[in-house]
This record gives sequence, structure tokens and C-alpha cells, in this order.
Amino acid sequence: MKAFIHVGKPGIENTHFTDFEEVEPKKGEVKVRVKTAGLNHRDIWTLHRRGENAAPVVMGSDGAGVIHALGEGVENVQVGDEVIINPSLGWLHKSASSPDGFEVLGVPSNGTFAEYVTIPAENVEPKPKHMTWEEAGVFPLAAITAYRALFTRGKLESQQTVLVPGIGSGVATFVLLMAKAAGARVIVTSRSEEKCQRALELGADLALDSGSDWKKLMQGEKVDLVIDTVGTAIWDKAMSVLKRGGSIVNLGATSGQKVEIDLRYLYGGQFNIMGTAMGSSEEFKEMVAFVEKHGIKPVIDRVFPHENTLGAFQRMNASTQFGKICIKMGS
Repeated sequence: MKAFIHVGKPGIENTHFTDFEEVEPKKGEVKVRVKTAGLNHRDIWTLHRRGENAAPVVMGSDGAGVIHALGEGVENVQVGDEVIINPSLGWLHKSASSPDGFEVLGVPSNGTFAEYVTIPAENVEPKPKHMTWEEAGVFPLAAITAYRALFTRGKLESQQTVLVPGIGSGVATFVLLMAKAAGARVIVTSRSEEKCQRALELGADLALDSGSDWKKLMQGEKVDLVIDTVGTAIWDKAMSVLKRGGSIVNLGATSGQKVEIDLRYLYGGQFNIMGTAMGSSEEFKEMVAFVEKHGIKPVIDRVFPHENTLGAFQRMNASTQFGKICIKMGS
């Protein structure tokens, strides 16, 4: 089969679109013929975190396709079923954090940027009927991350206000769409005027320039919840507009991994600071039901053919995308 792999030293220059051996399903596994897959920032970071002389591995965590073969004992799906892939491996039940042994599909395991992927049968769910293949293939990882951040960790309620710094990524866009579906007010920020405008078109109530004085532009308004994927660059500003007793849920650090906190603001404001990443199978099922109920679809930035997966990586590296980048297989 054709696959986009990484092998050797860290870096995007050591990726290849090439032939790769197919893996047949063992007991409790299914083999999926991948139709579409989605690129995530994790795929970029993984390229630089692998060790020297790393063994060949298929990249990719997101995907959707058709069940091609069943391993022994699989009963929840049949050959020919249209499915989406839950990339959280080994996290079945909702819990405070991921369990020992939890992994994300695609490094160290072979991922979805291939014509076929073999995964546990518990990691497939029926493809949402209201989504195209392009939409279905890009939404699982970003959507489950956004859903857990908003509802499990952030405990979002209707009529609350959510701040989403750095709008434009797949996760941030899903946070916007899900929060609006839940009846919340949503404020977004971006350095890009174009991204701010796109967010307003998607339902954001207010869009701010990331470099502006948020507190001044918000005219004293405070938010109940901050969903942060940015990190260092926005931390002080986010805390300055957070209500007493409000929460910050962090799930990324695109601008830096270290922040300084004035503890007087923390204990004085009685803020809640939480981290999150991915989600359980239970939450994945809840998330799928939520997006089906509200007709939520991912925003597609661009679709790349499988053979030009490298071009998809280069676009994400440039940080110009708004929404999800899709990879379409020839199958």
C-alpha cells in the first residue's frame, strides 16, 4: 500500500510517500480502508520528537474510511461499514486523566496517512451521516479534544462566556462551534484580521486582535472560561479578563510552554487552572452524538491528495490555515 512515513533523523525532510507493508487484523482488531485523513499540529511536533535513526512509521491520527477486514471476535462492525477513527488508544472510560498505557494513534503506532490502517475495533464509530468524507476524516482528534476541554473539564453551561485565543486551528474552531451550539457567548482573538472575520461568520460574538488591549476592548466584560491552545503569549491577558471563580483549560502551547503567574491574582480570583488532552471512548461517543444533534461540521481549510501529504505539512507549518487540512486517498 501507499503511505506517508517518517524514518531516520527528526525533521520533515525525512518523510516519504512510499510503499509500506499492510498489516492484517489480529483478534479484536479491524482493518480500515482509509478514504480521508486529517492533519494535526501533533503530526508536526512528532516529526521533531522522534529519536535519531527512528524506525519507519506511518504518520497520522485522524481518519475515516470503510471496514475492509475483521479480526477474530469482532462483532461491533461488519465489512463495508463506513466509520470514523477514534485516535485515543487504551482510554475507554471517562476519567480525571488518561490512564497508564494511553497512546495516540500515529507514532509510535502506524497511523492513518496510508491506504489502510489496522486498529482496535473499539476505536471505530459509525461515520456521521451529515458529514462528507472530507469532513469525517478530519474531525475526530480536534473534536474530542475540544469537547472534553469545554464540557468535561470546563463544565460549560448555557449563557456563559468563553474566550478562545488564537482562533484558526482545528481545535479552536471546534471550541467556537460547540460553545455556540451549547448556548454560550464566544469571544475569539487572532493576529489575523481575516481569521477574525471568518470566526465572526461562524458565529463568534466578538473578535479581538491578539495584540490589542483585551481588557479595554471588552469594556469591563469578564469571561467564565478560557480554552487556551496558545500558552505564553496570552496568559496574562487571559487572566486579566477572567471572572472571579472562572476557569482556564489549557491544551496547547503554540507560543511557548512556560508562563509566570502572579499568585495574588490566582488565589484572589479563586481561578481554576486545568490541563487536558484528547478524551476517552465514552467522551468520543458523547461528542459524536453532540455534533450529530447540532449538525456541526468541521471547517475545511484545504484538501491535499495523498501523494502530496508533504504539501499539507508545509501549509500547517506556515500557520496560515483556518480550520482543518484534509488528505484524500485515491481509494
